[in-house]
Amino acid sequence: MNPTIRHITFDCTGEPYELAQFWSALLGRPVSDEDKPGDPEALIEDPEGGPGLLFVRVEEGKTAKNRVHFDLKPTGRNRAQEVERALELGARQLADHTLPDGRGWVVMADPEGNEFCVERGELG
Repeated sequence: MNPTIRHITFDCTGEPYELAQFWSALLGRPVSDEDKPGDPEALIEDPEGGPGLLFVRVEEGKTAKNRVHFDLKPTGRNRAQEVERALELGARQLADHTLPDGRGWVVMADPEGNEFCVERGELG
């Protein structure tokens, strides 16, 4: 039997619960009822049974670009609306690679500096 991915883990130097709150709001997934502010880790659960997102406090800061990142496809809104929503939640925009024909992506960073991309959504 092959293993399954249980969690995708994010190291963070700040408050894991706060970073989990950002991703919870962005993705619409709940933070585990077992986690609370001040805990050394916080988990966002996937109600559909997929891997959870685990945020763990570490001592060392981020020193380079992420080697793995999320590409998000907006649902029920277009890319510009999703980028604006992410900014309102505390993300930063790093680069816009949107092409004239609508393809491409926008590179964002969460409050800890972890990169993610917003692609074209169902509405453009």
